[in-house]
Amino acid sequence: MNKQLKIHSKHRRIHWGRVAIAGIILLVFIGLVIFGLILLSQIVIPVGGDVKTSFNTKKEESLKGESLEEVKQPPIIRFLSVGDNLIHSSLYNQANQRAGGNGYDFTFAYQNMAGLIAAADIATINQETIINSEEEPSSYPLFNSPVELGNEVEKLGFDVVSLANNHMIDRYESGLRNAINFWNQKAPNIVTTGAYLNETQMNEVQSNEKNGLKVGYVAATQYTNGLSLPKGSELRYILTSERELLKKKIENTKASCDVVVVNVHWGNEYSYEPTQEQKNLAQQMVNWGADLIIGHHPHVLQPIEFLTKPDGQKALVAYSLGNFISAQDQAPRLIGGMLQYDVKKDLKTKQISVENVVLEPVITHYQSRYANIQVIPYSKYNEELANQHGIRNKTPNFSMEYIQNLVKEIISDEFLKLS
Repeated sequence: MNKQLKIHSKHRRIHWGRVAIAGIILLVFIGLVIFGLILLSQIVIPVGGDVKTSFNTKKEESLKGESLEEVKQPPIIRFLSVGDNLIHSSLYNQANQRAGGNGYDFTFAYQNMAGLIAAADIATINQETIINSEEEPSSYPLFNSPVELGNEVEKLGFDVVSLANNHMIDRYESGLRNAINFWNQKAPNIVTTGAYLNETQMNEVQSNEKNGLKVGYVAATQYTNGLSLPKGSELRYILTSERELLKKKIENTKASCDVVVVNVHWGNEYSYEPTQEQKNLAQQMVNWGADLIIGHHPHVLQPIEFLTKPDGQKALVAYSLGNFISAQDQAPRLIGGMLQYDVKKDLKTKQISVENVVLEPVITHYQSRYANIQVIPYSKYNEELANQHGIRNKTPNFSMEYIQNLVKEIISDEFLKLS
């Protein structure tokens, strides 16, 4: 009996041992299954791709994001700026003839520039002569241009028109008011700067946006030819002598814009060299926040250079781009400049840089007695045209070589395009 109990007890122990082992095996199996499920939950199988764990995927996505940020191209604006749009009677009379005596057609005068202007992201011009629709066109010394001229400027693709110049009060207060209203009606396609209906408008920031950058515009003039607005007039403009007002305008513009462009009418007529006052003011405006300074008034070209900002970055100043078009009678006044340049913002430092600065001469061409006046870029000009130029009556050696030699004396080779 005792022997049977012992055998039975032994078999029991063996049975429970097997159960325990089976239980352990089952627990291990369940653990492996759970671990496998956890592992599977970390696996991503992309369509048509390899198997990757989510940890690696997240890491690669993070690196990919950083890589995209690093290679993302900085925003760039391609600018084009020209000088004084100076409309003498020969120009508007010819435009009237081309319109059959009914209105004015300026297409011929600018047709060689149309493609270049339209191709720029932002194109700027100084409108030297005001547009007062309530009076007949007039020429030197008190200019007024027909509204068709302004319409042509818009059609060509100019985005910014500066009105700050020595002829802005040629038709007195009413003329300036009408001119401001004319250009304001073309907003937002065209931004007008340099003359304002009132102080409130002057204190506003004149700007536009392109390629993710906001560009603000300021304009001032050194002269108004001895003319002034009547006492109590609401119209406003900024003189270069009004340093605090100009400083405030530039600083306010910089505070809300990525880029600040200043058009300034200054210097001595027909001089190839900027005055010391121009140089001093240029550096002051850069210190206040100007990234680009485009100069007007001398009717001839003046040098281009970079100035240093307070943060060590560079700002560009073109002291004078000369005439864009005119009917003047001296050869140097018929050779202006078309300035092309890129403005870029660094995505990390937020700093603005001006690059790829190129000046190409533009020639106001006409035949004998100012016939068929038109502006032609140097790249489209040639010796045959130069030989036909009406200015050869006064300057017999006017030629491609004459143009090259004159421009090379003024503009540094690093900025000059003669090909």
